[in-house]
This record gives sequence, C-alpha cells and structure tokens, in this order.
Amino acid sequence: MAKPDSKPKQNSKPKAKKHYRPAGKKKEGNAAKYVTRSQAVKHLQVNLPLFRRLCILKGIFPREPKKKVKGNHHTYYHVKDISFLEREPLLEIFRDKRAHEKKVKKAEAKKNPDLAKRLRTRAPTYKLDKVIRERYPTYIDALRDLDDCLTMVHLFAALPALEREKIEVQRIHKCRRLSHEWQAYISRTHKLRKTFVSVKGIYYQAEVEGQKITWLTPHALQQVMPDDVDFNVMLNFLEVYETLLAFINYRLYHSINVKYPPILDPRLEALASDLYALSRYFDVNSRTSVVDPQVSSTSGSEQVETQKVGTASDESELRLAQLQHQLPSNEPGALMRLVEDDAGDVEEDDDTRECKKLFRNLKFFLSREVPRESLLFVIPAFGGVVSWEGEGAPFKEDDQSITHKIVDRPTLVRTSLSREYVQPQWVYDCVNARVILPTEDYMVGKIPPPHLSPFVDHESEGYVPEYAETIKRLQAAARKEVLPLPGVGNEDVEDPQKLLSEGIIDRAEASEAAERKRKMILEQNRYLDELKMEVEGVQNSSTPSDNKQSSSKETQAREESEPDLEQIVEDHANMSKTVMSRRKRKIYEAMQIGKQRKKAHVDLLKERKKKIQAAKESEEN
Repeated sequence: MAKPDSKPKQNSKPKAKKHYRPAGKKKEGNAAKYVTRSQAVKHLQVNLPLFRRLCILKGIFPREPKKKVKGNHHTYYHVKDISFLEREPLLEIFRDKRAHEKKVKKAEAKKNPDLAKRLRTRAPTYKLDKVIRERYPTYIDALRDLDDCLTMVHLFAALPALEREKIEVQRIHKCRRLSHEWQAYISRTHKLRKTFVSVKGIYYQAEVEGQKITWLTPHALQQVMPDDVDFNVMLNFLEVYETLLAFINYRLYHSINVKYPPILDPRLEALASDLYALSRYFDVNSRTSVVDPQVSSTSGSEQVETQKVGTASDESELRLAQLQHQLPSNEPGALMRLVEDDAGDVEEDDDTRECKKLFRNLKFFLSREVPRESLLFVIPAFGGVVSWEGEGAPFKEDDQSITHKIVDRPTLVRTSLSREYVQPQWVYDCVNARVILPTEDYMVGKIPPPHLSPFVDHESEGYVPEYAETIKRLQAAARKEVLPLPGVGNEDVEDPQKLLSEGIIDRAEASEAAERKRKMILEQNRYLDELKMEVEGVQNSSTPSDNKQSSSKETQAREESEPDLEQIVEDHANMSKTVMSRRKRKIYEAMQIGKQRKKAHVDLLKERKKKIQAAKESEEN
C-alpha cells in the first residue's frame, strides 16, 4: 500500500505555537499577588463568617489591584495576608471551638445533659492580647486608631440587650464600664477640647499625648434596633475594641498613679452614678495610691485578672475602707478636690490650663430633664463642680453656693435670685468658645442662639455667622485684645491679588480691597512725609501748594504703576491651563466647579441673612 506524501507544501507557512504556562511554573503579575475571596476561603478551609471574623480580628482588608484578573465582580485579597492568616493560632482555636460545639450538640441530641454541661465548662477560650500587640506596636499607634473604637463602645453601651442578636447583658455592662473609665480619665486630666450636639448624638474631641481623638456618643434615648444591620460583624469589631480600650485605660490610669481596674462604691453603681463614683475613686487614690508610675509590660487582661485575685470579703473591706471611712458618702468636696491642682501630676500644656480654669469657682445643679451623663462629663472636665437631682448627689438643690442651674423647660419659676437659670446649650457653647458667655440669650423660655460647630472653620468656608463674630469679640475682650474695625478685614492688609488667585475672594471684593489698600498706603506715605518734614524743620503751612502738587503727582504715578488685578489673574490662569496635561486640566476644572458651588452656597446664606434682617426691621417699624 502506497504511503501518502507527508512532505509539507512549499507555499504553506508554519503555524506559530501558542505560549502555554507549564504546570510547575509560578504565576506572575497580579495573578500571583492577589487572590479572590472564594479562593482564600477554599485555601484556609473555613466558612465565610469565620473568614470575615479572622479578617476583622487581624485587621486584614480587601485590596484593589490595578488589573483584576478574575473580573470586577470579585473581592480581592493580598496573597501575603492570606498566608499570614494561614499561620494564625486563632484559626486552630476556632476550629477546636467548632468541633467542641458539635460535641455539645451531639450530647444534647442523645439527651445526656450531664455530659453537655461538662463539655460547656471545658470550651476552648482565647485572648486577643497578642493580636493587639501585633496590630499596634506602639502606644501612639493605638491612640491614633481610637476614634472608631470609642464610638463603637459608646454605641453598645446605650443599646438594649437582645438575645436574638446575641447582644448579652454582660457585654453591655462591660462597654458601659469601659466608656465611663475613659470619660473619667479625660475629665480628671482636663483633656477635653471640643463638643458639639447634633441630631446623630454628641461629638467630643480630646487631646491625649498630642493625638486628637474624636468620638460620637448617642443620645440617652430608647434606641431602635434596625433590621438591615448585621450585628455579627459589629460584635466582631467590638471584640477587638474592648481589648484595645482596656489596654489604653490601663496605661492611662497608671500614668496618673491610679489603680486599674477601679473599685467603685456599689451603692453609686446601683444608682447609675458611675462617673461620680469614679471621681471619688480618683480622689481617694490621689491621697492613698502607692502604685509605681512606671507601666508594667504585662497585658491589660492579665492585669485585670491579677487585680481580681482575692476573696469577696477582702474586696468588701477595701471598699468600706476607701469609700466610707476615708471619704464620706455625700461629701461635697469630693468633686471640688477633683479639679484642684495636684503636685504629683505631669506637666500641663497651655490648653489644659485654660480648660482647667474655665468653670473654676462655678457650681452647677442639673435638673432631671437635661442630659445628665454628658454634663457630668463636660463640666468637671473644665473645672466645674456639678450635682443632680436624685439620690447619691454630692449636694442638694437648696445649697446656697450654687451659681448655675441647668434647666431645659419652656417655663420655670425662679426659686433663688442668687443663681442663673440657663439651658444646656450654654455649657457647650462656653466650652467651645473657651470663655464664659452672657446668659441673657440662654435664659429659660428663650430661643437660644445657633449652636455652631467647633469642627468647622468659618473663615475658610467663606461665610462667618453673626454669632461667631460675637463670640470672637467676646474672646478678644476676655484676652484684652484689640480687633480691627467692622469695615476692615484681613483682605485690606493682605495682597488682594494673592487672595483672588487662591479663590478666597471674588473679583469685585478684590477690586474693593485693592482700592482700600491703595488709600491706606497713600495715607501712610503722607503721614510719613509729614513726620519727615517736621524732623527736618520744614513747616507744612509754608509750602502747601508744593505739597499738594507733589502728593498729586505721587498718587498719579502710583495709580499708573498699579496693575490690573483681573487681567493679571486671568492671564495667569490661562497660561497655567495651556501647559497642563489633560488629566490635570480636568482636576483643575473640577476644583473651580467646587469653588463656584461653595461661593453660590455662601451667597445664598448671605441673601437669607439680608432677608431675615429686612423682616426684623419691618416688624420693628
């Protein structure tokens, strides 16, 4: 049988072989650096809720690679992060817990309650101390990440306990204790700087070790639990934040030579007066503390366990010795000594000294309808003494030394002429202004002034509210400073061309500022010329015509030499745009659009202000 001709044709070209990656060769590029979430779960051999929990505890977040190999609908993680999780000891503990839960369920299914009870007592446990040390190597790193921690802890301290959402009563009490310990330290050391009451809650800002920490606390109202929130994820975050805040509180308390955890008066705890109980504990420890100021290297949870060692009788005796014999139950001087200078304290900065003296020698009494916990935190932080209506209060309402009573009612009958009756907003505005404001606008029954946010820079926004200007004048009067006249601003002294190019003022305002600046320079030069002539012995009255001619010539020469501001700024902007790339030009145009929107918003506010003033004038007429 003849074989077919197997020779290739001369005209046909050989096909190019496709490049295939060998089976043993490693991946390259983004395919080797990133993996999807499903690949990571499969690699770790865990379910999705446990993978989320591990990522939250270890601080691992999804990444955004430049080129998504598997598509845009996947969530990507770094390969190094997944290998980091693979060697985590918590992974083995969670696997043991899952196996232990299966054993408990099997014992319950076989109707063996004794075995199930024994198994529950032998459940695997774990601590997050090592995780906190890994995530925050230094104390400053932990303080920088404390904003979300405090907000979460204060939120759960105000939530009700729900069994269906796995929010236990013990966890609520722990969050409440940690939040009160933090507030007590901030109040004791006068570290609070700003506060603002909003619809969401009350914002606070404190400065600890040079770090500004801002957190939000909910209002003391009944909280509504939404159905679209995954509380399992929030509880995982809370587990980390509780351990972190325990570390921070331990370090802060030992920095001022106070034992941690504090032992409080059980009677005040039962009356929900934890902050006052902590203030009394601070006062006792300031006189009897023998704690070494150097902070130990042991963990926060270990220190808590060592402090709890001892019998219940010893603990009760310690409470009786510290809180009953050394400090009477209703001693008014407990909070007064809290704000006095302590020789053992660390050096204070200027802000701390200023905050410490704001409410000095003022005594407040809180009515039952005001936010008690917030005011008990804010007033002592600025040097004031405060009491409230109810049991466990340091002094009663009939105390003649009370200077201010905080009331939030539409009407009230004045029972004492020696005290001021003000609304709670007066306290917060005084704190933000750092000056004692007049109480006439905050009297009971009056509509208070607008509550301005201390977190907003009104001058950079382009619109300064009228009440902000009033507060600025009061601050200048308290510091014995002299402010410029109402018609003269910073733009009169600064370069209008620079302000116009930066977008701080518009062209009309720049022209007016340039004209005012020109007149100020002329007046200044004329005054300097007259002084020079007086020094040289020349009389102004002898040659008035020459002086006028010379001054008019100088004025004309200066006006001719002055450039057109609008033309200069427009030419500068056009030249800059021509040399820009397309991407930078788009960014610049977006910035200009943002400035125009900001200016439109400021113009709208000014127009509303004019209408309100016109309406007031028409009503008066």
